Amino acid sequence: MLTADQITAYHREGFCIARGFFAPDEIDLLRRAAKEDRELDRHAFGRADGEGGTVRLSLWNHPGDGIYGMFARCERIVRSAEALLGGEVYHYHSKMIMKDPKVGGAWTWHQDYGYWYRNGVLWPLLTSASIAVDGATRANGCLQVIPRSHELGRIDHVQSGDQAGADMERVTAVLERLPLVYCEMEPGDTIFFHANLLHRSDMNRSDEPRWSMICCYNAARNDPYKDAHHPRYTPLDVVPDARIREVGIRRFADSSADVAWLEASRDHSARTPADGR
Repeated sequence: MLTADQITAYHREGFCIARGFFAPDEIDLLRRAAKEDRELDRHAFGRADGEGGTVRLSLWNHPGDGIYGMFARCERIVRSAEALLGGEVYHYHSKMIMKDPKVGGAWTWHQDYGYWYRNGVLWPLLTSASIAVDGATRANGCLQVIPRSHELGRIDHVQSGDQAGADMERVTAVLERLPLVYCEMEPGDTIFFHANLLHRSDMNRSDEPRWSMICCYNAARNDPYKDAHHPRYTPLDVVPDARIREVGIRRFADSSADVAWLEASRDHSARTPADGR
């Protein structure tokens, strides 16, 4: 779980980075599963960044029983999200961001709550945990954040390419008063960030991929007042951390396991997402 100091930093800065949050062998299982997963690739779609690049991602609401679900449902990450949000959480959605070498596009400045507000979520009582599947560097388009920008409240968002971005007049003013931080990470490092934290990323102009899996959680007491493409409160079945290795190893021992884990017919977010990284 996150330490007391990390939780304090999160509330002060709007984010915290947990180094080595997942072990190398756990991340190896996730990386191999993701990059060999034909279902993940088949359901992936592109988001034009307005700068000539495109980001590929795959997004789903239901964590399931496969390796992606084990990461999203494991005690380590769920209890950390509960500590940050002050009570029970549920899985709002997860996504795999696939920034491939030379072609992986940028994400414009935005707040996640800038999107989720429209889904009937009344308070910004959500957090995202971005797990580095590959190393994240300035060269391959790592996450950039503005510390303490979560204190600004929700900023108006406008369309930029296929993405909705924060009002740049206001973001420019914010950057005159607050610093910009590049969140470089090793595989297994995980950054937790507030729903109102301003963040973006550059295009991947390097020869190295930058894939990341992002698990988003909403406070149970923040149940949306209307239906949307992400779920309303759904109790989360939390699993022991050891299930990551058990399910991951079984996946590669049994080639038929977890073949159709993403069911677009019932998971509407697989077809109609509005958010990304």
